[in-house]
Amino acid sequence: MSEWLISLEGTDAGKTLALFLAIQAAFLHALFGALQKGKTDPWTSRTVIDAGYCILAAPFAFFVVAWPEPDIWWMFAVAWVIHVGYKVAQASAYTFGSYTVVYPVVRGTGPVFTVVGAGFLFGEHFTGTQWFGVALLVSGILGLALYNLRHITIDRASLPLALGLAMITGGFVALYTTWDAFVIRATADPFTFIAWCFFIDGLTFPAVYLLRNKGKLPQPIGPLSRLGLFGAVVAFFSFGGIMLATRLDKVGEAAVLRETSVVFAALIGWVMLGEKVGPRRLGLIVLIALGAVIVEWGG
Repeated sequence: MSEWLISLEGTDAGKTLALFLAIQAAFLHALFGALQKGKTDPWTSRTVIDAGYCILAAPFAFFVVAWPEPDIWWMFAVAWVIHVGYKVAQASAYTFGSYTVVYPVVRGTGPVFTVVGAGFLFGEHFTGTQWFGVALLVSGILGLALYNLRHITIDRASLPLALGLAMITGGFVALYTTWDAFVIRATADPFTFIAWCFFIDGLTFPAVYLLRNKGKLPQPIGPLSRLGLFGAVVAFFSFGGIMLATRLDKVGEAAVLRETSVVFAALIGWVMLGEKVGPRRLGLIVLIALGAVIVEWGG
């Protein structure tokens, strides 16, 4: 499968597959965010999900895919640092703000930084139409942030902190998207990067949890185990999908298209978490998604 995937790089078929993978990642990432912000506190849910995908990735990393080349281990170390920073910022943002407040700002801020980073690192350039799409996306983000500051009444005292943490998280999204795209292109087999990244990345939060709780597992173990397993599968197809998309096509376009997840997030927040969106906030969320679509179409 690796050889077939690599053969699609730079082809029209590869671009089409990257488009599909980015849209798939958009829906699944919105679902992943809802799982982390669900009934369990975001730190515990992140811990059990990380444990789930670490356990699932281990046999693939050690026995199925090729091991990383010796000269790129340091790249995995940098990726680990960025991912830990992202998860800490994300969990902190969810602690102080609701899902439909935090998620659109995180996912809308990330691609703007990613586009700039991809320009420096990969020499990618956007057309005028694509920059118009980015402008729409940024307008939606700023409008949503201002609307939330003026109208949200629940947890209002912590709202500015939640929005600030959401923007920091968006910066980490750009860092991990751009850096991981660099590493997956440097690895001979893309599935080597995916398997080892999940294994290494999944170790930290469970280890910290066990140390802080003197080896006690989170409770209730049954429901949390199911959450961890389901979240791990969602993470594999979401994160793995977008990483494969960045290898097959432009990093900036894949990252921006993934941010149509804000539309899925609004629906999921309403259905799963009972959070009201309202017509004005929904309109701003759609504006963010429209900007992302224009970026893809304009390319």
